[in-house]
Amino acid sequence: MRWAGLREERPRWRFNAAYGVTDRLLVGLEFNPVVEEFVPTLNYTLQFEDEKHPLVNFGSSSDRIFSPEGTRAYFLTVGKKVHGTNLSPYVSLSWSEWEDQFLIPFGVNAPLAPAWDLMVQHDGRNTHWLLTYKQSNGNLSLLLVKGRYWGTSWGVKF
Repeated sequence: MRWAGLREERPRWRFNAAYGVTDRLLVGLEFNPVVEEFVPTLNYTLQFEDEKHPLVNFGSSSDRIFSPEGTRAYFLTVGKKVHGTNLSPYVSLSWSEWEDQFLIPFGVNAPLAPAWDLMVQHDGRNTHWLLTYKQSNGNLSLLLVKGRYWGTSWGVKF
């Protein structure tokens, strides 16, 4: 990720790779090259969303975008598409090693067109906006982090 006008060095670039061990389990590695930090990641889906049930998953990754090196977050997330709309809100309970306390991140995803989504997310302290262009083999997002730092994120699926 690249942030225009950002003074903090650690979040300037971040690389993630994840492997789907099963349809429920993703394991991965995050690399923050500025501080030569490698962080294992995990995401496990306890329940897939259907008409009656929300998506429920838990996992672990580095703490929030501006967190210090070596801090992790552990989270349980619940999300459900709102019946009769295309809106998909979510809420999490996240343990922050950085702050040594629970935070409650939340957000909503709103499809704008078949290939475009707008997501607003609050990480427990700051609000971020993501406009994403999706394709079958990847995506490209324009980010507004903390409502003031512009950035991009690019993902490839293979």
